[in-house]
Amino acid sequence: MLRVFSDERCFEHAMPFGFPEVPERLRRVLDACSAEGWEVSAAAHHEAVDAAIEAVHDPRYVERLHRAVERGDGLIDSSDNPLSPGTWRAARAAVECALEAADWVAAASERTAFVAVRPPGHHAERAMAMGFCYFNNVAVAAEHLRRNHGLERVAIFDFDVHHGNGTQHLFEERGDVLFVSVHQFPFYPGTGAASETGIDAGAGATLNVPLPAGTGDEGYREVLDRQVLPRLRAFAPEVLLLSAGFDAWQGDPLGGMRVSLEEYGRWGESLAELAGECCNGRALALLEGGYDLEQLGPLATRFVTGLSGS
Repeated sequence: MLRVFSDERCFEHAMPFGFPEVPERLRRVLDACSAEGWEVSAAAHHEAVDAAIEAVHDPRYVERLHRAVERGDGLIDSSDNPLSPGTWRAARAAVECALEAADWVAAASERTAFVAVRPPGHHAERAMAMGFCYFNNVAVAAEHLRRNHGLERVAIFDFDVHHGNGTQHLFEERGDVLFVSVHQFPFYPGTGAASETGIDAGAGATLNVPLPAGTGDEGYREVLDRQVLPRLRAFAPEVLLLSAGFDAWQGDPLGGMRVSLEEYGRWGESLAELAGECCNGRALALLEGGYDLEQLGPLATRFVTGLSGS
């Protein structure tokens, strides 16, 4: 069973002219979902949203972001993180969608959720906005599943072209959340070397697979089959979370990879098979990057179709 989660508040995060992370990204994805006949569920106010955000982010950072938006500041922490009057509502709405989806997926077997939101989240650190990201949506969902649904093992697979530095740093000292990332390297944000495998109790619970620019379907398929899927199976997560960035697409203006539309569908099928084996068919994908406006919708729906068997 597939369910798509989104919220109109996510469009309120306005961007300066020429900025790549624009509201139209989300519109293209939702239009493509509608064309597939998929119903989109809007998030209601989630009663746990404040506690869930502060379980991952420093409360002082949360307050700093809120006040910066209320003051009308133009950015926070770097020029990659512009602010608008709607940024606070949009970032919270993205988290609420992630929480609603996590609750729904955890409630029964054979459930696949796609969280189509913006701003994205995987670069957001505990106390800093970074790389178009303000709250780390996938990390909030993972921690919510651990704390509120009693799951012992949650896995996050991040296939955005950029390394998910924020997600790694939030969990790298823990063994209950496996973080796996395949990404272009060296590249923004500069993290994600193969030597980064976790710290102390989290040693071995981080797998980074850095790939050179120009890697295409064959290179990605090799690391997926030989490294990513075996590590996920060995960990045996109870829910599979996916930081679903589509900027490794061969035509993406910000990435340097050569992945085809068809390959994203194959990734979805492979991950669906794994979720069926390890997670009672429970998988949750959250939109991260992807900046080719013409192709982002088809890329996302091709992947989700594979993941859900739709």
